Amino acid sequence: MDIKKTNEINLLYNFYHSLLTSKQEKYMNLYYVEDFSLGEIAEQLGVSRQAVLDNIHRSVGSLEKFERELSLVEKTQEIDNVASELSKVVRENYADDKQLLDLVRRISKINEM
Repeated sequence: MDIKKTNEINLLYNFYHSLLTSKQEKYMNLYYVEDFSLGEIAEQLGVSRQAVLDNIHRSVGSLEKFERELSLVEKTQEIDNVASELSKVVRENYADDKQLLDLVRRISKINEM
């Protein structure tokens, strides 16, 4: 799997992991967070590598479905983009407005979390 797809799945997992079943959560955490191999997960959980792979594929499908229905990742990225643009405009055009600059700083701190 390429790094771009892995990063996308990790992002979806960060947003929606609590919506997965406990079994899905366990498999996804071991594979994507702990970086266990399919064989290591299979050995630890007493199942076949194929069972691990099937569960991970189903779990990824669930995460992608959650994003299609809720769009939380997409909305968050759009908010981040607008906040960055706003910050730039304020710094360039309203550098003397302390109250506005303070609000922009607060937005920037929230986006860093």
